[in-house]
Amino acid sequence: MNRLFILIIAVPLIEIFLFIKVGSYIGAYNTISLTLITAIIGVIYARYEGFNTLRSAIPQLKKDEIPIYEIISGAALAFAALLLILPGFATDLLGFLLIFPPTRKVFVNKFSENVKSKNNLNNNVIEGEFEDKED
Repeated sequence: MNRLFILIIAVPLIEIFLFIKVGSYIGAYNTISLTLITAIIGVIYARYEGFNTLRSAIPQLKKDEIPIYEIISGAALAFAALLLILPGFATDLLGFLLIFPPTRKVFVNKFSENVKSKNNLNNNVIEGEFEDKED
């Protein structure tokens, strides 16, 4: 089966399960409040970290270097903000893990390794020598 299809089915089921479990312990109003508070705090902190990422990219741009880590980190922050806006505890946990720099660095490094290994497998280069022969 396609991984995306499994994610589309599994994530809402996990979130519903967690809403029921957490709601049974702390109550419905507290569960809704907790969901809203995590979304607000997460988006504010994602914005803060996004500006920090932008600030760290400026010196590299001044030296005419491509800030690759900052670009990937910015995309991870945007994805984290999306996860935090979505209601749910599992998506909030993943969003908060992506927002904090130490755990984001682990995710970015893992993503970079996967991309590099896929690029090396698809790199079909045949090296050789050639000689121009005129008739």
